[in-house]
Order: sequence, then C-alpha cells, then structure tokens
Amino acid sequence: MSRIYLISAAALVAALLGALAYFIISDGGMRGDRFAQCRASNVAGGAGSIGGPFELIDHTGRAVTDADVITRPSILYFGYTFCPDVCPIDVDRNAIAVDILHERGYNAQPVFLTVDPQRDTPEMLSIFVENLHPDMIGLTGSEEQVRAAARAYRAFYQRQPGQDDDYYLVDHSTFSYLVLPQHGFVEVFRRDMAPDDMATATACFIDAAS
Repeated sequence: MSRIYLISAAALVAALLGALAYFIISDGGMRGDRFAQCRASNVAGGAGSIGGPFELIDHTGRAVTDADVITRPSILYFGYTFCPDVCPIDVDRNAIAVDILHERGYNAQPVFLTVDPQRDTPEMLSIFVENLHPDMIGLTGSEEQVRAAARAYRAFYQRQPGQDDDYYLVDHSTFSYLVLPQHGFVEVFRRDMAPDDMATATACFIDAAS
C-alpha cells in the first residue's frame, strides 16, 4: 500500500468521523422541543445549526431555492449518479420510505443533491431521478453552490485524487436528512436504518409539526 494511499485514507476517515461528530445518537430529546418524542439523534449545536437556504438547479434546468424545493416533508441525500455502490442503495431506500409514507397517508418526497456537479448536469439528473421515483427532485448547480449547500448540512465530499477525468470516484458522507417546510432540518438518518423505520420516524415528525 503506497504512502499516498495511506495519507488519503487517513484523511477520509478523519473527515467522515468529523461529520459523524455532529450527529450523536441519543435516547431522548430536549426540553421545549416539540419533536422530542420523535428524535433518535442529538445534533451538536442543535438542529438549527444544520441546513439553511440554498440556490441550486433542479433536474428540469430550473433555478430553485430551498423554498421552492422543500414544499413538503423531504428526505434529502447528498450523492452522485456515477456512484457505483452506496448511493443507489441509499437513494432507493429513501424512495421506498417515501412510498411507505404515501401508503400511510403522508405526502413526502425524496430529494437528491449531487456532490458531483461536473458530471451531474440537469439532463443526467433527470434520467437518474425519473428511474428511481416519480416525486424525486434532483439538484445540481455550480461548484460553489453545491459546496455551500453541503457545508450547510455538514455533508462531507471529496473527489478521489489521481483518477481518470471521466471515471473518477467521489468520497462522501451517507446521511439522509429529514427537512420539513417551516421547520427546516429536524432529523438525520443513518444508512443502516430500514425504510419502514425511516417512514415511521418521519411520520412522527410530520404529526408533531402539524
């Protein structure tokens, strides 16, 4: 194993652990928190420290803001369409959770925000989201716009160095974020969470918000 690989791997682990530090799993909520009975995580700095306004481009090519996108409960995921393994599984899990919510009478949507705007054009995202879920929204933008959105959600991503310009991989965190209209970010889901459990947790937050 080369020294460069060891340094890159160590840097990736450190960055992912840094992202994880923002989402500490606990068994209870905070006093005065209307969502306390629903929470399974306790965010360092409070839920208000995660998320916020963004300006991006959706999969139809339209310039959008967070207010345009988060019009109903949304499960937001940062990934990329060329991802060979993690992203397809995670995004499909989120889509299944949304379908379960629909069956239970809740109007939610999955949102996919690329961390690879160089390749993930609106046209590419359109194909991707249409194959995964009819209600899914795909988001891209300039490098600066995507980085600003990822920074707001404490989402890590980094292109792997020294790879072919057409077939490079992007390391990234794998959290899914529950975002509600008028409330913003309320919960983070880890990738080992089953879709039925995610749907149940999401429904709790929707009920508490109403």
